Amino acid sequence: MLLAIVRLLALLFALIGISVFSCIFCLFRPFHRNNVHIAAKILGKVAKILGVTVEIRMPESVKNIGPVVYICNHQNSYDIFTLSNAVLPGTVSIGKKSLKWIPFFGQMYWLTGNILIDRNNSSKAMNTIELTAEKIREKQLSVWLFPEGTRSNGKGLLPFKTGAFRTAAKADVPIVPICASNLHNAIKLNRWDNGKFIVEFLAPVSIDDDDKATIRKLANDTREVMLKKIEELSIETGNEMPSSAKIK
Repeated sequence: MLLAIVRLLALLFALIGISVFSCIFCLFRPFHRNNVHIAAKILGKVAKILGVTVEIRMPESVKNIGPVVYICNHQNSYDIFTLSNAVLPGTVSIGKKSLKWIPFFGQMYWLTGNILIDRNNSSKAMNTIELTAEKIREKQLSVWLFPEGTRSNGKGLLPFKTGAFRTAAKADVPIVPICASNLHNAIKLNRWDNGKFIVEFLAPVSIDDDDKATIRKLANDTREVMLKKIEELSIETGNEMPSSAKIK
């Protein structure tokens, strides 16, 4: 119990400290294309406090690929410390507008240049796809999205929404799937060593047609490929997904 308390306090102070530092840093270069990458690399160091070793795997086809839309499975609140290790230069993420009201973290999220959207307004959401695609083209940015739309919290890989795929189609860039091994119940705050966590980039997926039916099929097919890889990585790390979470 003592270790858990120490860890929680360390996580809190680390998050506040990193957020404040990043905000001050960003005041000198607000919304710079690499701000998110720099902040993410610092946040990624916090995984050590959790007792987790993070391994990043990236094929040659993804290295130096240029603007893309990254899609990754979203599991729980620990993602901010584990997946951050995989954020590459020139990448921003898209998050809900309410994030900016979180003390310290929200201000960092905004100032580093991430894109905030209003999920409760469908017309604004559609406009966000257009604006995001425009930013990708004009600023040569890559965008990181969670196609499930929410954290799975142990329910496996949830069905995909098509926003990420429509954004890629409008920007005329490929989709790069990112698969993270199962993290549900993998981290015990009172356990010193919480094992290995693997994040693997898959080969780019091209989008040749922005027809709704084509986009939906591509989203479903990509999800199946990612689900298989996530299951493989989870077995490798010794934290296999429960059968109830393997949603087909």
